[in-house]
Amino acid sequence: MSQSTEGRAYAPERETTEGRVFTVTGGDWNTVTDSVDPLSNEKIVVNMGPQHPSTHGVLRLVLELEGETVTDARPVIGYLHTGIEKNLEYRNWTQGTTFVTRADYLAPLFNEAGYCLAVEKLLGITDDITERAQTIRVLFMELNRISSHLVWLATTGMELGAISMMLYGFREREYVLDIFEETSGLRMNHAYFRPGGVAQDIPESAIKKIRDFLVYLPKKLKEYENMLSGQVIWQERTQGVAVLDVTGCLSLGITGPVLRAAGLPWDLRKTMPYSGYENYEFDVPTADTADVWGRYQVRIAEIRESLKIVEQALDRLRPGPIMIADKKIAWPAQLAVGVDGMGNSLEHVAKIMGQSMESLIHHFKLVTEGFRVPPGQVYVAVEHPRGELGVHAVSDGSTHPYRVHMRDPSFVNLQAIPAMAEGALLADVIAGGASLDPVMGGCDR
Repeated sequence: MSQSTEGRAYAPERETTEGRVFTVTGGDWNTVTDSVDPLSNEKIVVNMGPQHPSTHGVLRLVLELEGETVTDARPVIGYLHTGIEKNLEYRNWTQGTTFVTRADYLAPLFNEAGYCLAVEKLLGITDDITERAQTIRVLFMELNRISSHLVWLATTGMELGAISMMLYGFREREYVLDIFEETSGLRMNHAYFRPGGVAQDIPESAIKKIRDFLVYLPKKLKEYENMLSGQVIWQERTQGVAVLDVTGCLSLGITGPVLRAAGLPWDLRKTMPYSGYENYEFDVPTADTADVWGRYQVRIAEIRESLKIVEQALDRLRPGPIMIADKKIAWPAQLAVGVDGMGNSLEHVAKIMGQSMESLIHHFKLVTEGFRVPPGQVYVAVEHPRGELGVHAVSDGSTHPYRVHMRDPSFVNLQAIPAMAEGALLADVIAGGASLDPVMGGCDR
């Protein structure tokens, strides 16, 4: 191995026996600090994060301060990079759901939905998805939106000093995760949505739990508002803090509750409906304050709207198939939830083994090799709890993706931190960053 060659600020390089290797660093920390003379300059460079709580995940912020006022803020990301998009290129199209679900781990079902809608668009089967599968997808996405917003309430409350909110938010989220577990066998990273439908049907016991939840949560939301909305400290930490108006949001590509809290009712479920959302009655909550307080109000209101959609979805749930009829696409899985999670039911395995050699070969080929997707590329967007989640999928006609790229809202929304933080106090950086609700698993992927 030879010695290091010329240096670069972000990625020093060196020649090795395997070729040129780049070492990607966390930023130009030395360059920034070396330029500051502590004797003649009152500017202080602070390395905030990555730690959880406070920076709302493994996010690093390099801040330049004069007193307690932030003069420069730069987010440094990449500490949770998992290579999900690259891994998709080495798995078949159905296996891809097990990877994308792990990107934004607080909204896994939205990752799955965006990916599956993209694959189905490439296959040309968007209109062939059964009504029951569509309804179950909407039902579970809205439950996931509720659980995601509950985590936002919990963690933001903790970061601003309301420790009780942390306990209550996670307590109610457990209720939703119990429903997910009862249906998919997993509390997170479900891989429940699949190209062509969903992995298995929703049991009656889960439907009963959802109906109980519809009665339980509205009372708890009222308790949250009683605890936070009239609290002077909460008001002081959120009102007029981290302001970003509509013009700023649009110029930076900010979507989701942050954009709606600035007054623009942009929600893809209304403006560009998918999965049958055009058949549901719900409002798009907005605020006009464009600050942390407005984002808090919007998310509370969105939980209530999601509860309305969940109730409508339950009423629309008609008996029927949950997977597309085309056996060349539908994974022939009849799943059962056991003590070790979800897997093929023993009865189904016995049926496959006992039918014919041809059916066994078909099952083996479809599961191990996968189905072929016609060449082409598509972009599909869904309304994620944090904004627009887009999936750009490219097929070369093979059994696995040529390329899949996710436009994750956490990544795009983090651009707003300098705009919100510079000129504000150090303490308000925490409130502003939290109000974006970034999930670094989705940002870094």
